[in-house]
This record gives sequence, structure tokens and C-alpha cells, in this order.
Amino acid sequence: MRIDLHTHSTASDGTDTPAQLMRNAAAAGLDVVALTDHDSTRGYAEAIKALATLDRGLTLVTGAELSCRLDGVGLHMLAYLFDPHEPELARERELVRDDRVPRAKAMIGKLQELGVPVSWEQVARIAGDGSVGRPHIAEALVELGVVPTVSDAFTSDWLADGGRAYAEKHELDPFDAIRLVKAAGGVTVFAHPAAVKRGQVVPEAAIAALAAAGLDGVEVDHMDHEPATRTRLHGLAADLGLLATGSSDYHGSRKTCVLGEFTTDPEIYGEITRRATGAFPVPGAGGSATA
Repeated sequence: MRIDLHTHSTASDGTDTPAQLMRNAAAAGLDVVALTDHDSTRGYAEAIKALATLDRGLTLVTGAELSCRLDGVGLHMLAYLFDPHEPELARERELVRDDRVPRAKAMIGKLQELGVPVSWEQVARIAGDGSVGRPHIAEALVELGVVPTVSDAFTSDWLADGGRAYAEKHELDPFDAIRLVKAAGGVTVFAHPAAVKRGQVVPEAAIAALAAAGLDGVEVDHMDHEPATRTRLHGLAADLGLLATGSSDYHGSRKTCVLGEFTTDPEIYGEITRRATGAFPVPGAGGSATA
């Protein structure tokens, strides 16, 4: 089985619609794909509907990537197979989403002060129906010729945490995120925990504390982790009793990663589905819900 547990659609900051993402995942030879838009579950219905139209069997894992912050350091928490209607977690996701527009406008204002002729109208056009975020602003900077790629916008000169055009938004405490996701029957995995190229990361002691609080796993095999980092994280996961996942963090044409670039071991996927009680994987035509 080929299992990719981290992808994004136009419901947040990807360029594929949820339906296109399902078609592309099937074409890439995946057996299981997780839809993990930022703080959003809006893509679920379209993705599930698209599963029935596929010639190849594909199973959908519903999820989200939750925006968190610990001791001033931003981090992302992948949440899988939670009940999307559980009120407390739904309320927190809404608070994060509602803060995205004021935050984006604040960053645009900072960029304008730096002499960059970016506008809210340009960023809103790029975001479309998605939850506006830094990748949309980064794409605007590419359009304006300020930076050559989206990744080049995530530096201290521009949009990285603490960068010249950075602005904060409402974010969850990761310990609260773990508690809320568990209460909603879901499973939590710390996304790209050592992606230093994105900015400051939390120390391993913090990962240990999160594990003690009920964190289920860490995303180890990821494009932003060098081989030595992946080896170290596999060892850390084993020491802490955490599940080690792998995934593409696919965003369509917005990033260079491809579907299935990194994958999750079927036994790990099976354990995730066994732990989840809030929702179940959705099999398409010929798909299999469990490993």
C-alpha cells in the first residue's frame, strides 16, 4: 500500500480542488490519502463525492492541520479522523480561520511599508475560496517578481516567523490541541517537527512533553527533513513510543513536492485507524478502509 497522510486542497492553500486532489492521488498510484487542509474541513464533502468517480480504488482519511504555538514558536499539528462536528474543536478551528483575514491584511500592510506593491485584492484573488494564509501572500510576491519561488518568501526578509512582514494570528496551544482532538475521537501527529528551513523549531524536550500529554506520532519522512534528521527523528519516535509517519505535504503547483514523495508504513496507518473513534476512513470504488 502507498499511503500519503498530508495533503492540501483549495479549501486552504493548495491549488487542486478536493476533487482534483482525489483524482491526482489515484493517478499517482496512492492507495490512501489524507486531506489535511489548514484548520478546515470544508473540502471533505467534495473529496468524498469524487471518490465514487475514480476508476482506481482510493481511501480518504479526513483530517486537518491545526495551527499551534508553543513558547513563541509556531508548529503544526496534524489531526486525523476526528469528529468534525465536535463543538469545542470546531470553535477553535473557527477562531483560527476568522483571524486569517486580519492577519493577512496586516502582513500586506507591512509589505507595502517595505515598498512592495502587493494588495489585498491580489492576495484574495490567489486565495479564492481557500483559507487565506502566508502561501497566498508568497505567491503574490512571486507574481510581482519580488522572490523567485514561494519557498523564497519564507525567510526573515519576508514572511518567516519573526520576519519583516510577519504578523501573528490566533493559534492553539499544542497541549490543548491534543486534548481537543482526543475528545473529538481523533489522532494527533506533529507535522514536520524539525523543518528548520521554515524557521525556529521546538526542542526535542518539548516533543517528549507532548508525547507525555498524549501525542500519537511525529511526521518523520518529509521533504523539509534531511536524511540525517529523518534518522534522528525515527530514533526519537521509537524512544518516546510515538508513531512515525511519512507524507508529501502536497500543495499542488504551489510547492515542488509531489504526491507520494514520502509515504507512511501500512502498519502505522493501521494503528492510526485503530486509535481513531471520531470518524473512519472513506473507501472509494474498490478501496479498502484499513491496512
